[in-house]
Amino acid sequence: MVRFSYADFKTSLFTAIPADSLIAFRIAFGLVMFGDAVFLLSRGYVDGYYTNPEFFFTYPGFGWVSPWPGNGMTVHFYLLAALALCIAVGLMYRVSATLFFLGFAYVFLLDQAAYQNHNYLILLISFIMIFVPAHRGYSVDAYYNTHLSTNTAPAWTLWLLRFQIGVVYVYGGIAKISGDWLHGEPLLRFLPGQTDFPIVGRFFSRPEAAYTLSYGGLLFDLFLVPLLLWRRTRIAAFAAAVLFHLFNHTLFDIGIFPWLMIPATLLFFSPTWPRAIPRWSPGRGTSEVLPDQAFGTRPRRRKVVLAALGAYCAIQLLVPLRHHLYPGDVNWTEEGHIFSWRMKLRNKSAGGVFLVRDPQNDIEWQADARRYLMPHQIQRMFSRPDMIRQFAEHLSETIETDSGNLEVRARISASLHGRPTQPLVDPTVDLAKVGFSLALAPWIVPLQYPLMRFADLPR
Repeated sequence: MVRFSYADFKTSLFTAIPADSLIAFRIAFGLVMFGDAVFLLSRGYVDGYYTNPEFFFTYPGFGWVSPWPGNGMTVHFYLLAALALCIAVGLMYRVSATLFFLGFAYVFLLDQAAYQNHNYLILLISFIMIFVPAHRGYSVDAYYNTHLSTNTAPAWTLWLLRFQIGVVYVYGGIAKISGDWLHGEPLLRFLPGQTDFPIVGRFFSRPEAAYTLSYGGLLFDLFLVPLLLWRRTRIAAFAAAVLFHLFNHTLFDIGIFPWLMIPATLLFFSPTWPRAIPRWSPGRGTSEVLPDQAFGTRPRRRKVVLAALGAYCAIQLLVPLRHHLYPGDVNWTEEGHIFSWRMKLRNKSAGGVFLVRDPQNDIEWQADARRYLMPHQIQRMFSRPDMIRQFAEHLSETIETDSGNLEVRARISASLHGRPTQPLVDPTVDLAKVGFSLALAPWIVPLQYPLMRFADLPR
């Protein structure tokens, strides 16, 4: 019987492994980030999302983050593109990776209205890449510093990236184990409008297509990682992943997520897989990497690394589960939705008005959100209670009156997956006085209607 103790586990994390796959991922990550920055600049997204808005839905504790004045945001994205290229070619890699993480974190924290799961993943990966020695081959740094060109890395660096990618897949599958998804929503309502999809689009008007994709996506997310870890099913699993991401790219508007996940999925292959690429040279020190060649011989340094790895992994495992601390459907309340890998799980239509009242003069009027927000901010805000609360606070602080202490209430109704329209927030609550809290928000109206089954839908 083979026994594997905790001591063996710790030792294995510091064992030297070939760094080929880390190097390949560094190149791919840098190129994808460069392409993304260029795309956002060329399509005007930088101005539309970060330069033109007058108000930003900041994250709790980061209200001090504000955009650069003038053309500063455009310059910022050009710098991100340059840093991404430096990462790809391995030029001043550690500095470039650190600056890219800080620069991307700054953009990420500017506005919740721009939140996307793939942006959160980029933030996490760029943070990990600071500590991963992915510049030990095929890099400018290694070319000028022969000490770096050993092409080996501690095993924990590869396993940490695998863990992060695995969390995205597995938690994406766990999130799909919900009543609405198992009953085909939101695909039952989305697919009939996509019948022009190549080859299989003509079947999208049938309910069987929605159920097939719903359950197929669930099983794919849950079992892809185990199938990638098993050598016998690895190639087939990777081929399925490529088809899955290309299909999603064609069907949904999910940005660079597919182009990031395809090379990231290759991390589950053997560390030496890039050697199958013509003219790929493994470099020095990798032809005979022995199991006992361990990195970090100093016990104190190992303890610090292990503690940091444990803390990081615990956060990634626990944060996506925090929505279970709140009652109700997270797709409706949004409490604990972000940072939880809940991708393409809901279709919520919402709209309404904000009513501002001057209690001293007993005057009430309707505030036009279009005067303060960009179209994409309005669309995102009306379906997210906490963003509604933030905007109510902004209205109270921005509108100038002699009396001050303005009250702001919201009459906003929403529908989740075709349910009857109902109030999303309590229209009697002065949202300007609520304030941010991690506790249950009693001013969010609970979801009142069950999901309409397909048999009950109008034909």
